[in-house]
Amino acid sequence: MKEIAVLGLGYIGLPTASILATHGFMVHGVDISPTVVEIINKGGIHIEEPGLKTLVQAAVNSGNLKAYTQPQMADVYIIAVPTPITEEKHADLSYVESAARSILPLLKPGDLVILESTSPPGTTVDFLCPILAESGLELGRDLLVAHCPERVLPGKIIKELIQNIRIIGGIQEESARKAKEIYATFVEGEIHLTDATTAEMVKIMENTYRDVNIALANELAQIAPALKINAWEVIRFANLHPRVSIHQPGPGVGGHCISVDPWFVVEKFPDTAQLIHRARCINDFMPQYTYQLVLNLLKGIQHPKVTVLGLTYKPDVDDIREAPALKILDLMSQNPDLEVAVYDPHVKHSDCELSGLESALRGSDCVLLTVDHAEFKFIHPRQVANLMRTRQVIDTRNALNESEWTAAGFTYCLLGREGSGEPVPMLSSLAYESDFMLMPL
Repeated sequence: MKEIAVLGLGYIGLPTASILATHGFMVHGVDISPTVVEIINKGGIHIEEPGLKTLVQAAVNSGNLKAYTQPQMADVYIIAVPTPITEEKHADLSYVESAARSILPLLKPGDLVILESTSPPGTTVDFLCPILAESGLELGRDLLVAHCPERVLPGKIIKELIQNIRIIGGIQEESARKAKEIYATFVEGEIHLTDATTAEMVKIMENTYRDVNIALANELAQIAPALKINAWEVIRFANLHPRVSIHQPGPGVGGHCISVDPWFVVEKFPDTAQLIHRARCINDFMPQYTYQLVLNLLKGIQHPKVTVLGLTYKPDVDDIREAPALKILDLMSQNPDLEVAVYDPHVKHSDCELSGLESALRGSDCVLLTVDHAEFKFIHPRQVANLMRTRQVIDTRNALNESEWTAAGFTYCLLGREGSGEPVPMLSSLAYESDFMLMPL
């Protein structure tokens, strides 16, 4: 198996294709965007990720990586396309289906198809395999099929693709074993074999665990102000216990995994996955909770302006998928009296209008920090104060130096602590709860 086609050249597909190419495979990268294909074939990148440009350049210059808009015949096909959720919180597998159908005419006996896209449990066996069976090849004998979910963190993708433990699930043992031969050429971590559905559920449970833990922190962040205590301090002291590790609160949960994957379980088991469902609702509510904090501080100000610092879902990356800031901005856009400016040094393209830092701050009445980019920690509060009309700041990440901002004359509001104006109604007391179709507990 010397030739590999990687379908989807995004945050996972492009690094994977490049690593495989630099390890001796002839890799045909496939993306539906002609622009992306052109950029990659010139040795460039269309996403921000440390070390990726050097890796892509090496892969392209070696002659082992070439990108196309249509699949090319290969021995191994890796599907690394998005699996988003719909507005109804159901898995959208249309990209997986499209990728699978695009390779049907190319499949031949002995080929291996690997699904890397995070998918609801049962997707490989019950959704992908029936499509691949239309090739006329016998699955498990003529055509091998496996699921190997990515388990990486943006900002550390290349390092973690190589060093992290991998879980590979096959539709039978030979499929898993053959897939392991491919990944073993570059993965330094352990590789464990199982069945496809177990591998799917492992990835989903990893992200669901984090989502539920964050929901616990976010619920604490709503409770703490009523008790006149600091949620961050509670978490810090609680985590001194050797068997406790509470995550941190924030304005919501974003990204292509944690904010999406738990819904895959809820969709399949709506009557059983009640804890998972409730946690998702709590975290999905946090953008509205944060928006209400902003409104509390702006009371009495005529035609207020808000400066939002950070658009991405996590610090120091350009990934805005499912970012809480986008949901907060959507709520703000529905308020005709509110002027909003957004600054993010990492984002070059987005549907919302971006401003320079000085322009975003000039005449503002409130700074809302939604992402703790490293650059934001070096912003000088006194310089910010000179640009603003009303000196107020909301820190949703506990990332700013409170004493410096208060010394510059700011009212400093920390998510999860008293001092943000009127109390914000918690999720359980809102009719908004019904929007998430919460089941009776």
